[in-house]
Amino acid sequence: MLNITVDSSKVPDIPFERSAGYWENVGRRFMRDPVALVAAAVILFLLFLAIFGQWIAPYDPYKGSIMTRLKPIGFEGHLLGTDELGRDMLSRLIVGAKLSLFMGITPVIIAFVVGSAIGILAGYSGGWVNSVIMRTIDVFYAFPSVLLAIALSGVLGAGITNSLISLTIVFIPPIARVAESVTTQIRSRDFVEAARASGAHAWTIVRVHVLGNVLGPIFVYATSLIAVSMILASGLSFLGLGVKPPEPEWGLMLNTLRTAIYVQPWIAALPGVMIFITSIAFNMLSDGLRTAMEIKD
Repeated sequence: MLNITVDSSKVPDIPFERSAGYWENVGRRFMRDPVALVAAAVILFLLFLAIFGQWIAPYDPYKGSIMTRLKPIGFEGHLLGTDELGRDMLSRLIVGAKLSLFMGITPVIIAFVVGSAIGILAGYSGGWVNSVIMRTIDVFYAFPSVLLAIALSGVLGAGITNSLISLTIVFIPPIARVAESVTTQIRSRDFVEAARASGAHAWTIVRVHVLGNVLGPIFVYATSLIAVSMILASGLSFLGLGVKPPEPEWGLMLNTLRTAIYVQPWIAALPGVMIFITSIAFNMLSDGLRTAMEIKD
C-alpha cells in the first residue's frame, strides 16, 4: 500500500550560507547529468503538450464515432487508435496532459508553500510550539496516503477541486516534516547564532538566513512528490472520485478503457504508459537535483 515517508536520503546535505557560486556549481553539476537532462527534456515536452495540446491535437478529443470505436494502433487516420467511444486516442492523450499534470503538480505546489511555512515555524521556534505542530502532523502518518486521499475525497465529494484539496492535505505533513528537520539544523548554525546575538528580529533572521538555506532541500523533496501526486490523482479518477467524464484525464481514461483490456489491450494500456513515463521523469529529475545539490569536497 502506497504511503508517503520522509526519506532522509532524498534531502541533500546543507552547507553554510549558499552563495551565487554555490548555485552556479549546482547548475553545472546538473547539466553534466545525462539522466536528469533526459528527464527534464521529457517534462518540458509534456509541459509543451499541456500548453499547446488543444491546438496540435489532430482531432477533437471529445467527439467520436461509434463506427470507429476501439480501432487498433496504426489504424488509418488514427495513429494510436480510438477508445470505446471512437474518440482519437492520440488527441485525448495530448489534451489530457494538461489536466493530468495540473492534478499532479498543483497539490504539491500548494503543499510546498503551506508545509514549508508550518515546518519552518516549528523548526525555528522549537520548544512547545514545535511539539504541538509536529505531534499534530504525526496524526496524519497514522493513515496510508492512499486511504487518506480516498477518505477525504469521499467526504468532500467527487470533482477536480475536492481532489486538489484532498491531495494537498495529504502532502502537507511530509513536506512540513522535512522543512522542520532542515530548519532545526540551520537554526544551530553559527551564522544564525551570530545574527540572533546581534539583536536581529526573528523574522529578519528567517527571511535572510534561514529561507535561502532550507527552500532548496524542501524543493527537491517536493519535486519527488509530484510523481506520487500524479499516481494518487489518477487513482482517484479511476475510482470515480476525481475528474469526471468526458474530460481526457489519464487516470479517468484508464477507468473507462478497463472493459476494453481483452479487446484492445494496447489501447487500454496507453494512459497507464503516459502516467508511468511522467512519474519516472519526475523521479529522475528529483534525483538529479538532489545529486547536484550535494556538497562536493
